[in-house]
Amino acid sequence: MTEPAGSAVGTLSFGPFIVTPHERLVTRDGAALPLGAKAFDMLIALMSRPNEVVSKWDLMALVWPGLTVEEASLRFHIAALRKALGDGKDGARYITTLSGRGYCFVAPISKADASAERRPASRVDLPPVKLPNRLQRMVGRDDAIAAVSDKLITSRFVTIVGPGGVGKTAVAVAIAHDLLETFSDAAHFVDLAALSDPDLVITSILLMLGLPAQTDDPMPALRAHLRDKRMLLILDNCEHVVAAAAPLAAEIFHAAPHVHILATSREALRVEGEQVYRLAPLAVPPDSARLKATAAQTYPALQLFLERATASGAQIALDDANAAIVADICRKLDGMALAIELAAGRVEAYGLEQTAALLDERLNLLWQGQRTAPPRQKTLQATLDWSYGLLSDTERLVLRRLAVFAGHFTIDAALEVVPDERVDRSHLFDAIDSLVAKSMVAPRPIGAMMRYRLLDTTRAYLLEIEPNEASLAARHASYYRRWLEQAGSTWATVPSADERAIHFSALHNVRAALDWCFGTGGNVSIGIALAAAAAPIFLAMSLLIECRRWSERALLAIDPPSRGSAEEMHIQAALGLTLMFTRGGSEAARGALSRSLAIAEARGDEINQLQLLGRMHIFHERMGEFDAALGYARQSLTVAERLGDAGSIALAHSLLGVSLHLAGEHRDALNMLEAAWQGPGTERISTVYGFDHRNRAGISLAREFWLQGRPAEALQLARQTVADAAQMDHPITLCIALIWAVSMDLWSGDLDGAEENIDRFIAHSESRSMGPYLAVGRGVKGELAIRRGGAAAGVETIKACLRELHDAGYELLTTTFNTALVHGLLALGEVEQSAGLIDEAIRLVEQSGDHLYMPELLRLKAGVLLALPEPDLGEAEVHLMQSLELGGRKGAKAWELRTAIDLAQLLGKQRRREAAKSLLQSALEGVVEGSETADIRAANALLQAL
Repeated sequence: MTEPAGSAVGTLSFGPFIVTPHERLVTRDGAALPLGAKAFDMLIALMSRPNEVVSKWDLMALVWPGLTVEEASLRFHIAALRKALGDGKDGARYITTLSGRGYCFVAPISKADASAERRPASRVDLPPVKLPNRLQRMVGRDDAIAAVSDKLITSRFVTIVGPGGVGKTAVAVAIAHDLLETFSDAAHFVDLAALSDPDLVITSILLMLGLPAQTDDPMPALRAHLRDKRMLLILDNCEHVVAAAAPLAAEIFHAAPHVHILATSREALRVEGEQVYRLAPLAVPPDSARLKATAAQTYPALQLFLERATASGAQIALDDANAAIVADICRKLDGMALAIELAAGRVEAYGLEQTAALLDERLNLLWQGQRTAPPRQKTLQATLDWSYGLLSDTERLVLRRLAVFAGHFTIDAALEVVPDERVDRSHLFDAIDSLVAKSMVAPRPIGAMMRYRLLDTTRAYLLEIEPNEASLAARHASYYRRWLEQAGSTWATVPSADERAIHFSALHNVRAALDWCFGTGGNVSIGIALAAAAAPIFLAMSLLIECRRWSERALLAIDPPSRGSAEEMHIQAALGLTLMFTRGGSEAARGALSRSLAIAEARGDEINQLQLLGRMHIFHERMGEFDAALGYARQSLTVAERLGDAGSIALAHSLLGVSLHLAGEHRDALNMLEAAWQGPGTERISTVYGFDHRNRAGISLAREFWLQGRPAEALQLARQTVADAAQMDHPITLCIALIWAVSMDLWSGDLDGAEENIDRFIAHSESRSMGPYLAVGRGVKGELAIRRGGAAAGVETIKACLRELHDAGYELLTTTFNTALVHGLLALGEVEQSAGLIDEAIRLVEQSGDHLYMPELLRLKAGVLLALPEPDLGEAEVHLMQSLELGGRKGAKAWELRTAIDLAQLLGKQRRREAAKSLLQSALEGVVEGSETADIRAANALLQAL
């Protein structure tokens, strides 16, 4: 007999396996086994007592100390452990089961050579768990949970199928909690029940994963995000959106080999890869006059009924007489969990016999005419009919009115929407309390506030009885319009995970209200106001396509007398921004933004005027119209100063600082950017218009530091802004920080750093389907190829990048890529083509206004002149002198130094060494001591050679 595993300090082995207890690691042939934490604990517990029987109770006490767990959990983890070890395959035997006694580890154990240990591969960072709470106790579902769990681990894609109310969601949630450790806490629960539009299925998944849905085709972003992730994805209530959910689930299954999918639906999804598990109703006692209480208690349906009745306050002493009554109730409810719970909740008020009598009267009538109906109509529909009949008149009225809410609602919302002359506020409170107690309304805490929800089947049932009155729907839409307007300022900040859940819950009601407003018999005027108020939440959550759709619909509905209203201003502003990001620099986007700004100016609305000047600034900057963007930035500062608050001024400083930086006005840009980065009010300019303006000011300030001869300070600030951006849930903010950090890496000659940053940039752009940014990333890859000697491939890459960016109306980086293209063409000996391109680049800068790059373009022009078959030395020197003078006059010390190197080399070749030395010494004087870049090293080396 080997020594107990628990006493071993080092590494142990059995069969082909090596166990390292202190690292909680089991390997086979150097590969780590995917064991969950509880399965590993069981293995160690059994190995600590080899060839001894460990009872089920002892094993549970060792693995779950201080907790009470069901045997099903033990069986599940034992099965998972055996599967991972291959126990029973090819004659291998490690763990035996002794019926009624426990388990025994039977394989010989020995100490293993430490050199055989292997480190497990590092795990990919995964989003945190997002699951509803599981039931404290599941009745009669242990076998189903174990079977589905096993199928899910081995097959990766399981759909739990069954009628409404059978308990599919409860089982799915329990499975997810059981498997949390297996998936390293990466589990995501997506509730599709509140969706009325199948097109929003993928949007719900993206939002639950924290991804923006900002393109017409978000599938590539979802594929890219999930491709290398290991996680469990639960798609709950697929039946009413099955046409969209089925192909989407199949796409994820095939595109993401480490994602396991658990779906619930009333019908199979019927796609490749799906394994169907049909969840049967709870077992009910047989119809027998000889049924005894002891036998009846062994049936899960009766157990559930008794537990729920007791929990609701009923006192039931089960005996042979009333066991038959309970059994009869459970049989009539076909063992449906939801129906049983609803019936059990009435016992405290009506007693057991009267509950059975009421149930029998109502459901027998229904069943007699609906024998061939689907299970939902035969069981749950009948239960809802009966339960509704037990309510008081006031409770029925309130419940019907609560059906106006889609998804969750707050008590405040109910108090604003439901009451009228027939129902006052006090009666409403009482009715909701009673409806919660009777399981007709489900409470659920979200964040710090309790929210309520009607089950989807209950809501559908109520709407079939009585569709929403127009006055009720109008109050509902008006409430969410007011709520959005009052909370509108919070949409400027992308919510945290908890806040996202709250806002997303409200979004269901906003959508339902918009559908009613713009539908037949709706109220268009409320709809227009609601669309204007909803725009901020759509934009803050990156729901650009949806925002654009509602904005376009609202604008079509505005009648001529209402033109020029605040609502039109907000809707035009939202439309312009969504068009800009989804369709590029289109004339439609320009027209919408211009119209919105004109309305703000006509109304004297300076707060919105400032925001719209900011949007016009961004639009023209992306279009490459830098002079126009600078004009809007200057206007924004004028308006901000009139408003006088610190936040408005900080925003204007950010806009103007970026524009002055791109215009090459470095000294003024430095002052503005420093004020926007660390001045008063900077905390109030974050995440406006889809990204963080303070962070954008910070990375622009880093570039200014670099250009003004402070490279060490510049690179430190760049690292800080990138790190700050990575902490935010703003992919656009991070991409802006990364692309400007890449520019400094390239300026400094740090090609490895540039490649690392651009790879991060591309990964984030791809996962969010940012088309123009993906083209930018490929263009930078082309520039890196040129720098590393692959000019031919690099030139072709940049040309393709520029074509794609031109088509998208994105010209912000055109000069940068033209400069890289000139370098590539010179490397290929295409001097004439490079001469034409440099002249065109200079012309575009003079025309559009990104004068930041003019000293560099003049220097590059000199390089082209020197590369001609007959070099024009005189003209080259003239261009270098112009570049030197311009860089010095504007305060661009880095450009000045780079030009001084080229001019010193030219002077050296002409034997004008003293002039060359003097030039370099002067250029180096303004550089902060201790700085180190490729240009500084080159200047010092040339100075030493001279």
